[in-house]
Amino acid sequence: MEVTRFAPSPNGSLHLGHAFSAIVAHDLAVAAGGRFLLRIEDIDGARSRPELAQEFRDDLAWLGLSWEEVPAQSSRIDHYEVAAATLAAMGLLYPCKCTRADLAGTQGIYPGTCKADPPLPGTAVAWRLDVAQALARTGPLNWIDALAGEQAARPDLAGDVVLVRKDADTPASYHLAVTLDDAADGVTLVTRGADLFEATHVHRLLQDLLGLPVPRWHHHTLLLDDSGTKLAKRRGSPSLADRRRAGEDGLALAQALRTGQMPGGITLSAPLHSVA
Repeated sequence: MEVTRFAPSPNGSLHLGHAFSAIVAHDLAVAAGGRFLLRIEDIDGARSRPELAQEFRDDLAWLGLSWEEVPAQSSRIDHYEVAAATLAAMGLLYPCKCTRADLAGTQGIYPGTCKADPPLPGTAVAWRLDVAQALARTGPLNWIDALAGEQAARPDLAGDVVLVRKDADTPASYHLAVTLDDAADGVTLVTRGADLFEATHVHRLLQDLLGLPVPRWHHHTLLLDDSGTKLAKRRGSPSLADRRRAGEDGLALAQALRTGQMPGGITLSAPLHSVA
């Protein structure tokens, strides 16, 4: 039985890109006679706004979707801490004091600054995964995307990613939390946007290190605005809640998204047939 999920963060209202992602996950589960889960990813520190969780539920219902809700991330902190301790005991984590400003110009690939020069005791640190050591332990790994086929896992391309953040209010990074959550929820097909394709290399490594089940993935096309940029909360993309409150027909909107009839100014990053 196929199990998919939609896992929004309550740090801003949902937009059409979220609607499309939820519909893809929902429809794939329904087509397989499976389950579609809703999980609220609410460990983004002060940016998380609890009231948005209900707005998300209202938006999904307006689109005509049905779901099972699973525990939010904020109820799983102990789970993340145990996993991080396991990786630390394996000698695979190291402390990092670097700020975003320190890493300007690195193009997202950590240069290993604190690996070579460890922070002094008492310094506020994040904890990074030593990917080279992790791969030496696991050996070669593969994963399967429903659209792109079998992939050789290349977590080294992302560098030594952060797994435990400095901020105590945001204890686990996306990489660690989502990998553990999908395993705990029994997700068999991880559906998400194509912009997260590369992150899957890291998640496949974590699954092997922590002895977690390995799902398949489905990285769907993205919705782009009139400038050709991915829709995003931080750029103020129009919200589903505003459309809903204005009286727009949510069922009609959902069907339009399914059939590639994008609202004005919205395009797809790849042909619609590649998401089915």
